[in-house]
Amino acid sequence: MSRKLLLPLAASAALLCVVTALFAFEGDRWGANYFPNVELTTQDGQTVHFFDDLLKGKIVVIDLIYTHCVDACPLETARLLQVQHKLGDRVGKEIFFYSITIDPKRDTPEVLKAYAEKYHVGPGWTFLTGKKEDIELISRKLGLYSAPNPNNRDGHSPSVIIGNQSTGQWVRGSATDNPSYLAMMIGTFMTSGTGRPAQAPVNSYADVPKLNLDQGQYLFSTRCAACHTLGHGDKIGPDLLGITAVRERAWLARMIQQPDKMVAEGDPLATTLFEKYRSVQMPNLRITDGELALILKFLESARPDSPPSAANTQASTR
Repeated sequence: MSRKLLLPLAASAALLCVVTALFAFEGDRWGANYFPNVELTTQDGQTVHFFDDLLKGKIVVIDLIYTHCVDACPLETARLLQVQHKLGDRVGKEIFFYSITIDPKRDTPEVLKAYAEKYHVGPGWTFLTGKKEDIELISRKLGLYSAPNPNNRDGHSPSVIIGNQSTGQWVRGSATDNPSYLAMMIGTFMTSGTGRPAQAPVNSYADVPKLNLDQGQYLFSTRCAACHTLGHGDKIGPDLLGITAVRERAWLARMIQQPDKMVAEGDPLATTLFEKYRSVQMPNLRITDGELALILKFLESARPDSPPSAANTQASTR
């Protein structure tokens, strides 16, 4: 991995240590006297209490979503799915994922269940709805609340809260961050001091191989790879190897920059793809013209990427 890529990770890890140390010092504060114990409803129609049933004594990963989102939510969910795969069967046993809707009027348990199924979400990840005022209270307590902003049609930021309620460690990060880094934060930092066996020693910085990513490849890996492969079959979305040879450039460019508008306007091909891939909305990530040029250049010369892991393969066939 290149030094440029490792430095932000090192800085994030250092910040994590500071934040977790601070919160661990006041561990008792982050309990029933702080978190509301309001009722929520799962995608299976089960009534649960936020603190007693979802947080108490657990390591948790929490984000806010809504199923009709055409901006960051689809990428947010797809990225956390990659994290779930990396953590394997620890999710549902010692680590629990929760996605809470900020649009409870439309996101009924049935709608949330269908949304989870579209993404092939595995065990240990619960989607939740409830009263709007209760969800707002939860979001404020978690530090995920976003005030209404007419300039932000998404309605919230794609953030994630990672916490260990027992130790009082709580960290906010980006839900679209590198999935390996998020998995490390969740599976290593948050489980320290919980009785888990010590992690195996890791290689030193000097032993890390250099990673030569061009800008287009980096953009693809951070914006596209959560839903698409190159030469390894369909994922949440279609395999994109050779896509520039079979799609008109103007159509492909607009699809990358304005996928929501393409579907809303009834573009025949965009609509067909939307229906084929379980009506999962391709997110509008505000790709700039410069970023678009880099992505298209990379796709034009792309070769098959690394084969998917066994965990990813198994999850994709569920």
